[in-house]
Amino acid sequence: MDVASLGYRTDLMIHGFGGSETVDRGSHLVIRTPSNPHFWWGNYLLLRSAPPAGEWQGWIAEFAREFPSARHVALGLDSVDGAVEDAEGLTALGFDIQVDTVLTATDLPRRAHKRPLFEIRPLHSDEDWAQSVELRLSLHEGAPDPRLPKRAQTRAREYRAVVEAGHGVWFGAFVDGVMRCGAGLFTDDSGLARFQSVETHPAFRRQGLASALVQRLGRWGLTDRGASKLVIVADPAYHAIELYRRLGFEDIEHQVRLARPEPV
Repeated sequence: MDVASLGYRTDLMIHGFGGSETVDRGSHLVIRTPSNPHFWWGNYLLLRSAPPAGEWQGWIAEFAREFPSARHVALGLDSVDGAVEDAEGLTALGFDIQVDTVLTATDLPRRAHKRPLFEIRPLHSDEDWAQSVELRLSLHEGAPDPRLPKRAQTRAREYRAVVEAGHGVWFGAFVDGVMRCGAGLFTDDSGLARFQSVETHPAFRRQGLASALVQRLGRWGLTDRGASKLVIVADPAYHAIELYRRLGFEDIEHQVRLARPEPV
């Protein structure tokens, strides 16, 4: 399918690995993940272009027609410049507007780390994947949403299935045997390899784990899978984006997500 946004193009690649369905309606794509209906960005509409101001209600209704049991609304814009028309109107309708930065690299420098007091390796066992869930939950300590543990477990199962099907790998950085940083990298062997969920335990940030992990994963994609371009998507307001830039990633476009959260 013809998708301009590299961020969404690689999202759709990974969705497909996990069994998601994509239907082209002409003016938009419908992305549906029957196995995980509560995952917003596995169940959304990708609009070919932003509608004029005042016409968002029509897309809310279209989302409801496609996802009648959903309590959230998720709309993506297939654009690259990050522009959001009628932001005030969207906010008034209850939408959160997220504009992420899409970065790419065609090579990663080999850098020695001063204190390699951790082990980086692929996840294999049930215990490894259980630790990936605990790591994700550590990022949301104190969060009031009781649905988070179940959703983290579901996502881990989905990623594990994709890894075991041969579409990628998930690495962890282990300190004294405990996973303190993790991320995945997936590819369809077309030349693109997309990072997913670079996560570091709050107590272990700024210790070189994420930098070493991204480098190791990137080398795996470039060398072991023959990728020619690494893709990573980051929040421009979050400190991790500077880490990616220091590793050689360059900003190339912006990805727009519009979500109206479901009630807790």
